[in-house]
Amino acid sequence: MTTSSTSIRNNNLPPSLLANLQNVLSGRNGGGERREEEPKPSPEPSSSSADPAESSTVAPESKPIILVTNGDGIEGPGLRPLVDTLVAEGRFEVHVCVPESDKSLSGHSVTVRDTVVASSLEINGATAFEVAGTPVDCVSLALSGALFCFSKPALVISGISRGSNGGNHFFYSGTLSAAREASMCGIPSLSISLNWKKDESQESDFRAAADSCLPLIITTIRDIDKGVFPKGCFLNIDIPTSPATNKGFKVTRQSVWKPTLSWQAVSGYKHPSAGQFMSKHQSLGIQLAQLSRDASAAGAARRLNTQRKTVEIESVAAAGKSETQHGNIKKYFRLELLAKDQEDGTDEDLDFRALENGFIAVTPIYLPSHLGPDSSTASVSEWLSNALSEC
Repeated sequence: MTTSSTSIRNNNLPPSLLANLQNVLSGRNGGGERREEEPKPSPEPSSSSADPAESSTVAPESKPIILVTNGDGIEGPGLRPLVDTLVAEGRFEVHVCVPESDKSLSGHSVTVRDTVVASSLEINGATAFEVAGTPVDCVSLALSGALFCFSKPALVISGISRGSNGGNHFFYSGTLSAAREASMCGIPSLSISLNWKKDESQESDFRAAADSCLPLIITTIRDIDKGVFPKGCFLNIDIPTSPATNKGFKVTRQSVWKPTLSWQAVSGYKHPSAGQFMSKHQSLGIQLAQLSRDASAAGAARRLNTQRKTVEIESVAAAGKSETQHGNIKKYFRLELLAKDQEDGTDEDLDFRALENGFIAVTPIYLPSHLGPDSSTASVSEWLSNALSEC
């Protein structure tokens, strides 16, 4: 990394704090990689001899608990690099609770009236479960005390998400919703996302992203213990497309950018558990099988007549018309989120602009009850400067 890559932009920071932060960041290894630990001096012998039996009975200090979740699910490419980095650091007790499938666009939804299954997982060095629910379900369950032996971890980290979560995307993001749920429950939290770009990003970028965020995670845990971590907000951390060459942390403001919601008409029904689109007859067969399981013979017969009126219809809305059989019209659509041009403007303190410029964007997201005079980036900027100056 060049000299500029170890800098942090002046975001109305006090000059003394900025100078201190610049010195610290200039001493860090370029790609967000961990620094080599300096050899520690050997402890001098004590003036008074200690009883070996007495010293061996001292209980080891407990490690702070970090709960890791995400929106991309157990197969999300950013989960294990983050967990492996935290475990390898050796300072934390790591617990994992993630959705069993991709819930990256689930927003702040929860599961009600259905049984939620949690299954144990093998993740080296961590206690882990995958949950048949949403990211918010995972956080809520983990904090309930019903799944783990704790109910209040020191910190909740949601990520690393595949794709940026800046701007108004946080309304849709399951990753951010998980961090928001933790914050609503009074637990400090971070959401971490990598600005993934097709044909440019690669899986190894998640490891570099985790290493880049580690200093901030360490100082966050330390300042939570000290009681000086910013209150009433969680931090949304967006990592640039090339994390190994990032230019450092930059406190940013949330932009109003949002993706375009594009609805596409399709010609078949896709059952949630199926891997491909099914014809109308296959769809009908599945629904009939469900009827045989949960209804009496008489009830099934009555429902069958109704089902036949609606299931055997496909949408050809793409051609500007629809076919009708047996009465009701049924159309099928799929939603895609499309990237669009970023908003105009030259404000360098917006989240997406910091990403474009190669910085790790750190955006405080405040809960509605904490909006007010203190909900500005100034206090977070000062905290971040102080925190990193002691990494």
